[in-house]
Amino acid sequence: SCSRAKDVTMPAKLPMNFFSTRSPVIDLFRGQLDYADQLRQNSEIVLYFFYAPWCGQSIAAREEIERVASRLSDQVLFVAVNCWWNQGKCRKQKHFFYFPVIYLYHQSFGPIEYKGPMSAVYIEKFVRRVMTPLLYISSRSKLLDFLSNYEPGVVGFFEFNASPQPPGYLTFFTSALHSLKKDYLGTIRFGVVTDKRVAEEISLVHSGSVYLHRHANTSLIYPKDILNFTAENICKWALENREMLIRWLRPHGGKSLLLNNELKKGPALLIFIPYNPLAEIHPLLDEITKVALEYHKCNKSQAAEPDLQHVGDCDSPAFDSSVADADVKFPDPFPIAKSPCCNTVVLPQWHSISRTHNVCELCVNQTLGVKPNKVHVPHCNFLEIEAALDSFYLQEHTFFQIISNTIECSNFLSFYSPFSYYTACCRTVNRHFLSFISSEKTIFQTPKVAFSSHGKKDSTQFSVPHIEDRNCFFPDLNISSTNITGLSCRTNKTLNLYLLDSNLFWIYAERLGASRSTHLKEFAAIVDLKEEVHYVLDQNQSLVGPALENFIKNFSVLYSPLKRHLVADPSVHVHEEQVVTEVTTSTFHQTVFLSAKNVLLLYYAQWCGFCASLNHIFIQLARLLPPDSFTVARIDVTRNDLPWEFMTDRLPTILFFPHHRKEQSVKFPEDFSVNLPNLLKFILYHSSLSPSEPCTKECLHKESVLQQGHISHLEREIQKLRSEINALHQAHDQLEAQLSEARREEQRLQQQKHTLEKQHKTLQLHSEQLQTTYDQKNRELLEMAEKLQELADASENLLKENTLLKILVASRGGKLQSKDETKEPLQSEQTLAEDNDISFSTGIAALGEKRTDNIDTIETEHSSGNRTE
Repeated sequence: SCSRAKDVTMPAKLPMNFFSTRSPVIDLFRGQLDYADQLRQNSEIVLYFFYAPWCGQSIAAREEIERVASRLSDQVLFVAVNCWWNQGKCRKQKHFFYFPVIYLYHQSFGPIEYKGPMSAVYIEKFVRRVMTPLLYISSRSKLLDFLSNYEPGVVGFFEFNASPQPPGYLTFFTSALHSLKKDYLGTIRFGVVTDKRVAEEISLVHSGSVYLHRHANTSLIYPKDILNFTAENICKWALENREMLIRWLRPHGGKSLLLNNELKKGPALLIFIPYNPLAEIHPLLDEITKVALEYHKCNKSQAAEPDLQHVGDCDSPAFDSSVADADVKFPDPFPIAKSPCCNTVVLPQWHSISRTHNVCELCVNQTLGVKPNKVHVPHCNFLEIEAALDSFYLQEHTFFQIISNTIECSNFLSFYSPFSYYTACCRTVNRHFLSFISSEKTIFQTPKVAFSSHGKKDSTQFSVPHIEDRNCFFPDLNISSTNITGLSCRTNKTLNLYLLDSNLFWIYAERLGASRSTHLKEFAAIVDLKEEVHYVLDQNQSLVGPALENFIKNFSVLYSPLKRHLVADPSVHVHEEQVVTEVTTSTFHQTVFLSAKNVLLLYYAQWCGFCASLNHIFIQLARLLPPDSFTVARIDVTRNDLPWEFMTDRLPTILFFPHHRKEQSVKFPEDFSVNLPNLLKFILYHSSLSPSEPCTKECLHKESVLQQGHISHLEREIQKLRSEINALHQAHDQLEAQLSEARREEQRLQQQKHTLEKQHKTLQLHSEQLQTTYDQKNRELLEMAEKLQELADASENLLKENTLLKILVASRGGKLQSKDETKEPLQSEQTLAEDNDISFSTGIAALGEKRTDNIDTIETEHSSGNRTE
């Protein structure tokens, strides 16, 4: 019996080098993960690049990694590991869901995964942050620069008077690495101060203290008495309490809910700027940061701070009462030991038809009654704010008035400290003008101020107005502010600010309405997902601070003057003879609402197959309907925005707009099939309905005339169709004749083709024969040339031999003459002649034996000559 054949599989090919052998990246293309771990033991900073050789993103990121390695290879070890080969240890131990994956290790800490853009500048920026997670702050100016950055800053104070490091320093160092591990964007900057005088600027006195700087809210000091001083706790505390005035958005290009989750939080201002992470200065980013700080600066008392003015944080503990009193002299009735932290509260309307609000500013202050020891912690924490809010809402009825022309301020004793109290100042504001409030003067500037005391009798002399209102009472305080200052706290249309790198994500800007032809990739747009609208900053304006401020202010007002932006299809071209009109966003109102015709509008999309199947029906319908009374149009909803009242969630959708009541559009029933008879019935029925009153005789006459016109128009169309059918029949006959002629011509060409192929074969045979003959003659000529060369060489040798013989004959003749004079016997001459013959024949035999006939002749002549002598 035959056994079933076993399945045969081809083994995988052996992996090859992914990086060049001259690359500074060590390529472990066989997945040697154990060797990679061994390399990590000898290096301080290591970058692992896990890749799959077939992955397109890995191939694209390879060049970026090499660029970074060429710049940092002397400080960082770059190792690439093939994590796809099934025999490698990386594939057996690691299970990645995507490629490439970048891990960084700082000595024994790691891995720190990088999830940012696969661009060389971004990767290098992240690697440099891992290399130096702490920024050394050596002077007061560097401290101000560090705190004025838009990113949250955490500062640690450590005195390096112990060896090797002061207590807690390594913990703080590790917490900086933890923040990079939890937030790959690196939005928190960690700095370290070693000079005690610099640390005192932010009220850090004891070594090991940690300070979190915030611009719009109170800065915080790490509570060691509540939380253990560990790296995880410091990182968690900083991430939970950080202040995000501006947030970077970096979509990774795949499916994600990043934009959706951010836009669901509320209206968003998306700003696209070209960004280079490695640049030392970013002027445009600094200007945007300044606008964001002003927008979120709800507590406007920062200007009274003498030391850290350009930092913009009045709530910092660096603002001491002694320093404040030295520059600003407050009247005795308002003693303030510490600048408070404040929150804005908007009370509900008195009635549903009321158009007034009560806006209250809630602050936490400290009295000077019994002055405690100097406090070096933030003035108010979350517990105090929570207690203040509780006290405020308990006393809310005190401020509940229909209309109040005065500012009412009240003090509430703290339940936690006898030295603190809470202050609330309220003023009635008309809802129409609530959004136009530009500064503290609009609310609180009034010639008369009435203070009332609640919760404490006879305390009017200790009543303190809100800290933002001091300019009303103390003209010496010149608080510089713009119209946008604190606007986020004075409107219900608060914006979330986001930044995107236009070098990477310009496609999002184009979808929002940015021009594709612009060379300067700067763009700003406000997207309100709840209202389903978005606004675009005019691209003719440069993206600078004043333009952004006006853009934000125009959006924040109650009745915004901004015009909603609608994306239109730029590829639509209007043709003169167009049966079905193509509608865009810009032509929607003109074609549909302002037209005096009945309009039938089809909503379609390029990807909708059923929509495309309706094209021929709409073309027939457009030809049947009279063009002076009906317009058949369509609009691509994927490339054009529509007013919200005409949006649809189903395709295709057909709407009919009667000419006398365009606002009463009718939708084609979904349970009816879309064909020509149903569409005609639908159009004729809704176009013949009267708007309100019953039809009279005159109306009936007009309707009959209209119907007769329709009938005559249809008859004309039928006649046109019949004539077209006859023309098509004639064209069909002509086409048949042309096809038969073409078939005959094709047969003739086939015969010619066969003939030419035979001739070609014959010529090819002749060509081969001629080539053979040519090769043979060529060989013969070469042989004859060789023989001629041999003859020439032999002739030359003979000439040389002849010359030699002449010389020998002459020499022998001279000797014979001398012997004749001595009268030697003839016998001896003959003997000598024989000897000469022998020598001559020996010389000739030594020179050559090929021409023996000539040599014999020469010898004969020589012998006869001797005999003659």
